[in-house]
Amino acid sequence: MKAHQVRGMTHDQLDDELVKLKKEQFNLRFQAASGQLENTARVRQIRRDIARIMTISRQKPLTEAPVRPAPKAKAETTTKAKPKAKAKAKTKTKTKTKTKTKAKG
Repeated sequence: MKAHQVRGMTHDQLDDELVKLKKEQFNLRFQAASGQLENTARVRQIRRDIARIMTISRQKPLTEAPVRPAPKAKAETTTKAKPKAKAKAKTKTKTKTKTKTKAKG
């Protein structure tokens, strides 16, 4: 697939083509693992087509992108929450005592 062909597609067509290529890539991986893959160059070609579609879909202007609804703002509460007290970590310090051994001699 050439870049000029991909640039002529809409976002919906790009998404459909991407799904189709990812399915084909999945099938090729299984064929390679089982030793049934005849055209090994196809794996590389699919990988590059996927990258090409993803790159061009990011480059398209935002006006062509599908419109997503804006996230709703959280309602502000009028009551203030009390800050939680910080828990102090209890640490025990252990002192090591060294025992001296007398040299025999």
